Amino acid sequence: MKSGLYRLGVGIMLLNTKNKVFVGKRIDFKSEAWQMPQGGINKSEKAENAAFRELYEETGIKKAKIISKSTRFFKYKIPAPLKKKLWDGKYRGQKQKWFIMKFTGKEKKDINLNLGKQEFSDWKWIKVEDLEKLIVPFKKKMYKEIIKEFLPFFKKN
Repeated sequence: MKSGLYRLGVGIMLLNTKNKVFVGKRIDFKSEAWQMPQGGINKSEKAENAAFRELYEETGIKKAKIISKSTRFFKYKIPAPLKKKLWDGKYRGQKQKWFIMKFTGKEKKDINLNLGKQEFSDWKWIKVEDLEKLIVPFKKKMYKEIIKEFLPFFKKN
């Protein structure tokens, strides 16, 4: 594969009943960066199915419903030093379809970060306006665009 390709993926902006956003702290990077759940789309998998699968794999959450999906794909490039560590250097970044979902479960019962290959060391709910300052620098531009697209859903409540 060429190194100019983008890995096809999904991202999930999960909201609780107070319209706060779920973020997880990456376990594999030594930084204070947090992110929303995200991951790849498997071959012949629908984006919606990938979103629910990734949400479950990263958070243990099965109780969520889709509110809406992004009108377009969002891209980010990974920094050169990380490129060799991720996806065997095959991709320059990710191209993601984003979903805004509502968490319908109970926190203590339905959130479990310790499934299979654990990706997050911790999690929390934050205000949407705090997202940008917690994210790794190379994803900030994309997160701003996602927030802008999904902002109307925060103004409804």
